[in-house]
Amino acid sequence: MNDIHVHLTAYSQHKEPFHHLFANGIDTYLIRLQSEGISQALVDGALTDVRPGDLLLYKPGDMYDLRIGSPHEPTPIKPNGDYYVMSTGPGMKEWWNSKERQTRTKIAEDSRIKSIWHHLIAEKNRLDGGSPALVTSLVWSLLQLLDRAIEEAPVVQSAAAYHALRMRHYIEEHAAHELHLKDVAQHSGLSVSRAVHLFKAHFGMSIIGYTQKLRLTRAVKLMDHSPLSLEQIAAETGLGSYAYFHRIFRAQYGISPGAYRKQSRE
Repeated sequence: MNDIHVHLTAYSQHKEPFHHLFANGIDTYLIRLQSEGISQALVDGALTDVRPGDLLLYKPGDMYDLRIGSPHEPTPIKPNGDYYVMSTGPGMKEWWNSKERQTRTKIAEDSRIKSIWHHLIAEKNRLDGGSPALVTSLVWSLLQLLDRAIEEAPVVQSAAAYHALRMRHYIEEHAAHELHLKDVAQHSGLSVSRAVHLFKAHFGMSIIGYTQKLRLTRAVKLMDHSPLSLEQIAAETGLGSYAYFHRIFRAQYGISPGAYRKQSRE
C-alpha cells in the first residue's frame, strides 16, 4: 500500500459566500463531495452547478474554481456543505492512474463513505497530525468506496436510479437488524409502494428478497466459521427465530441449516 499524504481534510459548512480559486492549477489531488446545497465549480472548462451527491476529482495542475453563493446574496446563505480531502503521495498517483477519472460524477448517498471520511478527519485533527500509516489506510479505504460508488453510478442519470441505490445501501447496512419496508422507503423519501416498485425495477428482486439473501449469505459464513449456535446465528443475522431461519434456508438451499453445518464440518 503506497503512502498517501493528507494536507487538508474536513467537512466544510458555508454560511457566507465563498470563492476558492487556483488559477495556475492546484498543487495536490483534490476530492470533494457536495453533501448539502448547490455550489458552482469549474468542470471541463465551464462553471457548472454542483449538487448533493456530485463528486469532484482534480489532479495536480488542474485549474480549480469553486464558488458558493454570491457576494450580493443576503447572509447567511442557504445551507451549503461538502467533504473534501487534499492529498499527495505515490498512493494517490497510483489510484488516479488506475483508471480514467471524470471530473464530476454523481454518486448515491452512502453512509459508509461519510463514516470513513469522518474517521479520516478525526485522525488528521489529532495534535500530532495523526498516524501516517493509519491516515494512508483510511484514505485507501475511502478511495475504494468512492471507486465502487463511481462504478455503480447509473449510466442514465435519473432520480429513480439514485433512490434505488440509496435503498440498497440502507438495506446492506441494516439487514442484520429488524428492518421494515417503511424504514427503507422513508430513508429515500418515498412511499412504500413507490419504493417497492423502484427497487424491483432496478435490481430484479424485491426488497424483502434482497434482505433475505443478504441475511442467508451472512448465516452461511457464520455456520462455516463461527461456533455460534443456529439459534444465535438466526438472531445475529436479523432472521429472528430459528423456525423462520430453518424455513427460508431450506427453501433457498434445499437443506436444513443443521444438515448444512454438519456437512460443512465433515
